[in-house]
Amino acid sequence: MNPLGHLGALLLGVLLSLPSWAAGATQDNRALIQQAFDDWRNGQGSVFDLLAEDAVWIVAGHSPVSGTYPTRQAFLEEAVKPITAKLATPITPTVRQLVAQGPHVVAIWDGQATAHDGSRYENSYAWHMQLEDGRITHVTAFLDTWRLVQLMERPTGGRSTPAPGK
Repeated sequence: MNPLGHLGALLLGVLLSLPSWAAGATQDNRALIQQAFDDWRNGQGSVFDLLAEDAVWIVAGHSPVSGTYPTRQAFLEEAVKPITAKLATPITPTVRQLVAQGPHVVAIWDGQATAHDGSRYENSYAWHMQLEDGRITHVTAFLDTWRLVQLMERPTGGRSTPAPGK
């Protein structure tokens, strides 16, 4: 057997000897996130309900809300609240894929809502979430920041008339 064969066999042995709780934690975390998205879609909560008080949320890219939020409160006040202020309806999520490994869950999802000016807000997201004891402790969120900038530049509240040619 060549040296890579031994290494491959060793790695396979390590993977097969992972504790059974690791597989259980993966399934539990995936199910918890799936249920949170289902509840959000049904208007009965959201993924944000799972955030630990000291959760760190990073919004990647360049947008009015991109940056690092060191707590649940900071994220909700400084990122979520300004976005929802631009919307006449809540964002409705549609999960395309959930991938889980131990404490990590990645959600690939699309969101749709109506802005106060009557236009549609649609975006696609990839959230890498880390969980501990059923709470989300760290998130890195990727999204189309250009679409978010367009939303944030719209007037807040009431309906507006689009500029000619728009």
